[in-house]
Amino acid sequence: MSKEKNILKNLAIIMDGNGRWAKERGLVRTKGHEQGANITRDITQYCAEHETIETVTFYAFSTENWKRPKYEVTFLMKLLDSWLKNELQTYHKFGAKFETVGNIEGFSPKLQETIAYIKKETAHHSNVTQILALNYGSREEIAKAANRLAKRGEEINEESLGTELQTPYIDLDLMIRTSGEQRLSNYLLWQNSYSEFFFTPTLWPDFTPRELEDIIDQYVNRNRRFGGL
Repeated sequence: MSKEKNILKNLAIIMDGNGRWAKERGLVRTKGHEQGANITRDITQYCAEHETIETVTFYAFSTENWKRPKYEVTFLMKLLDSWLKNELQTYHKFGAKFETVGNIEGFSPKLQETIAYIKKETAHHSNVTQILALNYGSREEIAKAANRLAKRGEEINEESLGTELQTPYIDLDLMIRTSGEQRLSNYLLWQNSYSEFFFTPTLWPDFTPRELEDIIDQYVNRNRRFGGL
């Protein structure tokens, strides 16, 4: 009897390697971020057209990324604002809903308005939900969820804490990190409890839907035991 294949519904990606991609080509780091943004569009399109993927969460800006040079942080904020506005037609074209996880109150009012606008305009789409982790840190997410439960006087257990988190689902199926680094970097720690991990040496600006498809082909044949036999 053949083993039933895994179904991929919830995918998460750590988009790593933009700076190194630019450096290898003698370019400034910001050029790597620009190219990386284009890849995010390509991967979202692939996920929207995939028959089983429901959510794809991209690690776009962590709580630790504020430590980067000021010019780079400023560029990233401007890039995010312009990219979202330009992507609205793409969201409509591929039926993608836009959501975020993280503390966007740390961003400028202008950027917060753009984020809220894109969420509103894409709320009716259902082919895939694209989630950007923005000013996000998993430890902070878990701590804040626990604090909210405690303030309401509710019991803190796996079920209550899991549903109190910002992310609209509990368990990830697959987590991919590009650029050869093999760590989670405070990314969706709770949601990754039993996800399958793939680490590829490909830098994010060189990542393609074809490589994603190859990874998914491996994922569907993995033996996921969830602590059992």
